[in-house]
Amino acid sequence: CKEVQKSEAANEAASEVVKAVVSEVLYEDLEGNEVIIESFKGKKLVLNYWATWCKPCIEEMPAMARAQELLKDDNFVFLFASDQSLEKIIAFRDKRQFGLDFIKFNGAYADLGITALPVTLIFNENGAQVERIEGGVIWDAPEMIDKLKGL
Repeated sequence: CKEVQKSEAANEAASEVVKAVVSEVLYEDLEGNEVIIESFKGKKLVLNYWATWCKPCIEEMPAMARAQELLKDDNFVFLFASDQSLEKIIAFRDKRQFGLDFIKFNGAYADLGITALPVTLIFNENGAQVERIEGGVIWDAPEMIDKLKGL
């Protein structure tokens, strides 16, 4: 787990690799159906990578749920991707009751340049990655809500 943010220059360097990997069909919903990230073009997408064992990941989820509610009328979609088994993700969802949209990531975190969790990628309505945030964040802070609305 990681609680620091990566530099903007490093974010730009990794962006092209991430774009290629994210556009592949590497995701599924909790019923096993394919989730194609590119199908969210036209919406602002907040794609959070997390794990059930990651304390900062879990700590930021209530704030992410509140941010999701605050941004529901601003064309945002929040997805929470874990590379753990569907069974673990479902058990976590059922136990924690955060009201978030969990999906399974079937790729390798290394291909996305992810070396610690949580990592959140934010895409604009055109499907372009506009932000990469590493570490836990207070997602419902007024500054963060304003930043997200401004993307």
